[in-house]
Amino acid sequence: SLQEYLGVPNEPPIDIQFQPSGYLFLASPQSAATLEATVKLQRDEGAQVTLLSPTQLKAKFPWINTEDVAVASYGLEDEGWFDPWTLLNAFRRKAISLGVRSCSGDVRAFVTSANYMKPPAPSSARIKYVHIHMPDSLEYQPVACAIVINAAGAWAGKLLEADGLPRGLCLPSLPVQPRKRYVFTWHCPNGPGLSCPFLVDMSGAYFRRDGIAGNYLGGMSPSEEEEPDPSDLSVDHDYFQEQIWPRLARRVPAFESLRVRASWAGYYDYNTFDQNGVLGPHPRLENMFFATGFSGHGLQHAPAAGRAVAELLMRGRYETLDLRRLGWDRLVAGEPLKEDGVV
Repeated sequence: SLQEYLGVPNEPPIDIQFQPSGYLFLASPQSAATLEATVKLQRDEGAQVTLLSPTQLKAKFPWINTEDVAVASYGLEDEGWFDPWTLLNAFRRKAISLGVRSCSGDVRAFVTSANYMKPPAPSSARIKYVHIHMPDSLEYQPVACAIVINAAGAWAGKLLEADGLPRGLCLPSLPVQPRKRYVFTWHCPNGPGLSCPFLVDMSGAYFRRDGIAGNYLGGMSPSEEEEPDPSDLSVDHDYFQEQIWPRLARRVPAFESLRVRASWAGYYDYNTFDQNGVLGPHPRLENMFFATGFSGHGLQHAPAAGRAVAELLMRGRYETLDLRRLGWDRLVAGEPLKEDGVV
């Protein structure tokens, strides 16, 4: 239904280069029960997912070392990967074609109703104006607004620290931070072929094929103690050599002879509280809504999250999916909404 929803008249069809392939999650004896419970939940919701024993796993993917694998889950349909930039631009072009005005600038400050009130401090406020600095100007542009949606990704938490927002109204702070993540590509002519899935190892390393010519793409999230400095997007190549490659080569012996070809770094909008998205209204800034904190799986959740927030704005309630559990209340109550199997 991509063309139906995002196609624009007189523009070429959208090709997000979808590559169908299952996701293969491996579990150790210690994590087997958790994976099995996850698969049961997925099946209950209609997903076509199968469990594989080490013998079945080896028969289906002979190139895998199954020595320490207790069980694996494998998606049988509707899984794979695609070009995220193409999808993002398809959403943008469709919105513009429907009358949305797109403006790219840097939000530096807010003006709220609290700015016009005398002490004591109010218990709530409404945002009246947003001060936006444009890349081609030294002056800010004040934009009057009825609603503000904080979908600033890795900088969503910092946005709540901008000038003009009453500090007392922004507590507790939004626990979303930029976390730097590396992606590496490599070549291995005798590596897994076309049947190669998106493999997620119990060690945290992951990879998938990248095309059909012996090229692969993958990485691994670091531990809390090893978090790299997010102030720039430089790549630590030693991290691949010392941490990722040994894990890859253990799982796929053919990867012992891989050759790294390229790498890059990007940001996760990392929710330090529970690594899940924050959706819905701010409890004290009456006209601010959130869609952030997805901690690396934002693209997968983006269409549903966007629809959910749109329903809140237009109808005052969730209609398609009840996502109240992802709201601000859990931050105040100190009740994390944990998810197993996040890469």
